[in-house]
Amino acid sequence: MSVNKKLATWLIAGAFAALSSPLLADTIRVAGIYTQPIQQKWDARLHLALQALEDAGEIEYDYSEKVANTDYVRVLREYAEGGVELVIGEAFGISREARKVADDYPDTAFLMGDPFAAHSTNFSVFDNYIHEPCYLMGMIAGSMTTSNKIGMVGGYPIGEVNRLFNAFMAGAKSVNPDVEFKITFIGSWYDPPRAKEAAFAQIEAGADIMYAERAGVVDAAREKGILAFGNVNDMNKEENGTDVVVTSALWHMENAVAHAVEQVKAGTFAAEDYREWTMMAKGGASLAPFYEFDDKIDAGIKTQIENVAADIIAGDFTVDINDDEPKSTY
Repeated sequence: MSVNKKLATWLIAGAFAALSSPLLADTIRVAGIYTQPIQQKWDARLHLALQALEDAGEIEYDYSEKVANTDYVRVLREYAEGGVELVIGEAFGISREARKVADDYPDTAFLMGDPFAAHSTNFSVFDNYIHEPCYLMGMIAGSMTTSNKIGMVGGYPIGEVNRLFNAFMAGAKSVNPDVEFKITFIGSWYDPPRAKEAAFAQIEAGADIMYAERAGVVDAAREKGILAFGNVNDMNKEENGTDVVVTSALWHMENAVAHAVEQVKAGTFAAEDYREWTMMAKGGASLAPFYEFDDKIDAGIKTQIENVAADIIAGDFTVDINDDEPKSTY
């Protein structure tokens, strides 16, 4: 259903709110606004979390995808005008404009991907803080490389990518001080051919392990017969990574989204930084299973990973959040 049709339906429904059934009274209206297709894995994590809540009867959910930044504010306002109680999306590049919308609609809750602080009383922020499982992945990669050269292909050198790369590199160095890294940013969030070519170049330069932050790297690793590590989604199962992707650093938004929905329903939504909701202790990040690689990873390394993961969750080990742009070391 198009945005306008759905909004019209909601506006009409609002006129009959007093006649709503108990089930509908327990739901809230939530909108997702995505700059990429919902198949793009960053947006897909949000979409899947919201879809699960709708399937459970907790929310009424509508979404708009492929919304350019130049059109984003209009769509934000359209949903707010339509009586949506919670808007979830991404304000990267339009932070100031999105905050102005929140100010104009104080009764609407906003939970937006954004690198800056929460705003006013109704504008909460989140970002991708899966650096902890990235550190664990690095430990495995550092133990499995034979050339001591690891390739890393990312989208853009911004905080949400840099912190993952830096954590991965630190994890690898913790078990293998001799490991070196080749880093390439392709200047796109979705360009598999360009990512694949960047991976080929790194492999030609000696990398025998790849960190596939972007789609396309796994295909290059498969063609060259080397291993890779995945990012955000389970790339072994979701991106043709069988026998190639050892494991992936997973991002889970279910608990974060459920927290926001619960607050809106209770009338207690406040401007917060949801960083902790995207980390391991609150179930926002994890390491994917090892699948067919389970018996190929050194048993001692697996024990170390289990211990470090437990310490992270208990608050006894901290993986540094380093948003500085990482540099190649070979």
